[in-house]
This record gives sequence, C-alpha cells and structure tokens, in this order.
Amino acid sequence: MRRMFILASLCLSVLAMASTGNAQQISGDYVESRNADVYTGYCVANAEMNLVGDQAVMGWRINNGSWNGVKVDGLGVVAVIKADATIGDPYTGNIPAAKAVVLVDEKATPAQGAALLNFAKNMGGQLLNDVVRVVAAPIDFEVSQENGHYNKIKMTAGTIAGIETRMLNSKDHLCGNEETFYKPLTQTTHAMAAVAMLDMYEGKDLNVTWKLSGKRSAFIGSFATEQTLTSPQAMAHH
Repeated sequence: MRRMFILASLCLSVLAMASTGNAQQISGDYVESRNADVYTGYCVANAEMNLVGDQAVMGWRINNGSWNGVKVDGLGVVAVIKADATIGDPYTGNIPAAKAVVLVDEKATPAQGAALLNFAKNMGGQLLNDVVRVVAAPIDFEVSQENGHYNKIKMTAGTIAGIETRMLNSKDHLCGNEETFYKPLTQTTHAMAAVAMLDMYEGKDLNVTWKLSGKRSAFIGSFATEQTLTSPQAMAHH
C-alpha cells in the first residue's frame, strides 16, 4: 500500500511539473518592408491609405533559442504577404484578410523547418493565417550595427524575396511633419524606421510580384519572446 502511495505521488509530481510548463527563450534580428511609407507625414499617409500598403515582406534571423523544443540558432525564416487592404491601418486597427508565402531556411532539418514555420505564424498572427505555400530557400542576413544601434540590414531569401535598407537622413523629410505612422507588423524589442533600398518578391504564389526602392517603408531591429510548452511530448528535445 505504501509503495502504491509513493508511486502515485511521483506521478502527480511529474504531471505537476509538466503543467507548470517549460518557458523557452528565442531572440534575434528582424526586418520588414511594405509598399507604403511607415515613416511619413499625414499628407502622404492619407494619400496612400487603401491604395497601397497591402504587400509586405517580414524576415527573422534567430540568433539564439528554441521553438517547439527545437533549437533553431542561426536559421532564418521569411514571410511574404499580400493582403486585401492596407495593413496596419492605425485608424481602424483592423487586420485585412491576407495570403502568405513562408520561406524557410534551406539549412533547417525537417523538425527545424516545422518549428520555423510555426514560429513565423505565431509572430505574424492573423497575417499568416492563410499560408498558401512553404518554400525552402537560402536565407542570408547582413546586419550592420554601431554602438549597439542598427544601421542597416540586408536580407535575401534566394532570388524569391529580399530587403535592403539604409538609415533615414535629412533628405528623407518631404512634408516636414514626418513621424512613425505605422507600427511594425510583429512584436519587437527594438525597431526603427528605415528606407528600403530594395523590397522585392519574385515568387509565383501570390499572383503579384514587386520590386520597389527608395521608400521610407522599412523597420529594422530585434525581437525576443518566449514560448511555454506544457505537454511532455512538446518538451522533448530534438
């Protein structure tokens, strides 16, 4: 009887440990661009509203961490989005319906690829509810920093998608009352507006391609989040 009581106590302890969860940290660099200025005055923003801003590219490079119990250090994932309306309208806050293509780092194992896809869908939220295709591609990030501040990021996902940025300067003020009109499309720990010297998508799955340059349409920065895993299966390490 005593052995049965001890065994039952051990089982309850294991279940209790599982139910408390296992928080896993993940962090890295982030870049995005869309076909609307994010750093702009109301004159330009109102002129673009509901006409553009319906296309976006989002890229994450994981510098450290795990997702779904799988280590994904050094890997990248990119989401390309085509929405039905301007994304991130600050007046309505509505998230338009959208289709997305996710580009997963070709260096990822199948388990890592699945983790990266799930991570991107988690970070992209409703914008990545309808992923029409997942593609493996070589993903490369070149990040330039000075005194701990981001200067520029160049991100390429093969020949399918890419973003290249530069810092804003005094010549980028057109109205004189510019501000950061839109927020980044995902959770960040630090983000600053930048000029997209290149914002491109050359894939075949969204019925549209684009290659833009010179718009004040980018954000560069960093992200850090955590995921709490609660089931014993989810906590298994790969």
